[in-house]
Amino acid sequence: MQAHLKIPDERVGALIGDKRRELIKIEKATRTNITVEENNVAIEGEALHVWAAQDIVRAVGRGFSPARALKLLEDATLQVVDLGEFSESRLRTVRSRIIGRNGRTRGVIEEITGVYISVYGKTVSVIGGDGAAAAIEAIGMLIKGARHASVYAHLEQWRKEQRLMGELHG
Repeated sequence: MQAHLKIPDERVGALIGDKRRELIKIEKATRTNITVEENNVAIEGEALHVWAAQDIVRAVGRGFSPARALKLLEDATLQVVDLGEFSESRLRTVRSRIIGRNGRTRGVIEEITGVYISVYGKTVSVIGGDGAAAAIEAIGMLIKGARHASVYAHLEQWRKEQRLMGELHG
């Protein structure tokens, strides 16, 4: 099977890496052949391997490092929230609310839910397992204008519920 996708020009270097190191890691991990010409990426291999490589390439294109994108091979998913509907000024505000001062808000969401978050262009992307849904919900609350303290409290409640579930099922 073969798949084609485009990534932003400025993310091509991150995908390829120094002396093609990152690209080779992705190819080995997914058992695919990846060709990059400008911002066009072609992936060849068995269907399941190509799909896995596509997710990884898409994640790198959305601002994640290849190392974080490779987490998609470990029972994690990539979810992308499109912020394209917002005006430029509102987009800046929303992005700032999600990132927080010195990255604090993003860091709190990542720490509590165990996910990785990338705010890039007009998207917010999340790589994670069980905590991805909670992270997306928290991001949605911030987009809608919820107070940061309310979002943090909501996440802490989620974490308590997860611990309880773990105790009940563990």
